Amino acid sequence: MPDATTPLPCPKCHGAMQALDGYGDAVVHRCRGCEGMWFEIMAHEDLREHAERIDLNAPKAPAADTLRDPSAPADAPLLCPACTHYPLIHMVDPHQPHIRFESCKFCYGRFYDAGEFRDYVDDSEYDTAFDRLFKAVAGKRMG
Repeated sequence: MPDATTPLPCPKCHGAMQALDGYGDAVVHRCRGCEGMWFEIMAHEDLREHAERIDLNAPKAPAADTLRDPSAPADAPLLCPACTHYPLIHMVDPHQPHIRFESCKFCYGRFYDAGEFRDYVDDSEYDTAFDRLFKAVAGKRMG
């Protein structure tokens, strides 16, 4: 696996990703082209409090039409930028199903599109269907 100083290729746009300094052992790379981010194992959890400095893009509203969702899986397999030859698997965050990210089943790194990491961290931006239902039921009881 490359070290933090070696530029990684972006799995989405194939641009160069730059390692971001100042986060201790948590390693994150941001693409200079599409601004997507690659987090090494568990770095996405360690860096939650730094989401707005890491992810320069505001979260996007969930796509109304999932067939044309720009964050939907690509037609061609995406390769892990760290392992270079393992295909990334497409994942859905169970608490926020509109967030679709890619993960490597070998090194456990994660790739978030621009804006997705901030959305992942701030789950208040778009509530899950279950949360909306729970709030509606609770509101009727209180009202």
